[in-house]
Amino acid sequence: MDVRELILKTRSYRRFHQQETVPVEVLRDLVDLARIAQSPWNQQAARFLLCNRPEKNAEIFALLAWAARMPDWPGPAEGERPPAYIVIVGDREISNVFPSDHVVAGTAILLGATERGLGGCLVGAFSKKKMSEVLGLGPRYEPLLAVALGRPKETVVLDQIGPDGSTAYWHDQNGVHHVPKRSLDDLILGVL
Repeated sequence: MDVRELILKTRSYRRFHQQETVPVEVLRDLVDLARIAQSPWNQQAARFLLCNRPEKNAEIFALLAWAARMPDWPGPAEGERPPAYIVIVGDREISNVFPSDHVVAGTAILLGATERGLGGCLVGAFSKKKMSEVLGLGPRYEPLLAVALGRPKETVVLDQIGPDGSTAYWHDQNGVHHVPKRSLDDLILGVL
């Protein structure tokens, strides 16, 4: 698939086929994509914790806030939760500043997941203190991002932003996830 098609298929999926595990080998391959992606300042301070065990997944899931733009939706129900996570942490022995390493790494992971028929969601809404405790991290590592992964159990479509200008995403009566996007002309300020 070409780059445009890959990006169009790489959406934030929040409901998964929970019973379908993601092997550790696949998680390792996805981290390898993050490893070879660009790294701001080339500090390479991102580290990765791989999880595909249901009991640990449940602990991680309990810490995450899902879909802030949909406050009435509590997140994926049992049976639709991610069967795997890659938690990206910053190594403080390398740097105390992590400008966007975790976002670049997370994006590389999601693109690789899409290529493999999987999907995911970058989740940064969690208590760093509680995540550190659950993961058994010491002061050296700062949790930055949880990448939820699995085979998507939902359809995500892109819509044009309506006349009200809202970018809030939503589920329709059939459970289809709608994501309003601004037009290209709205984004380009000019040609210099």
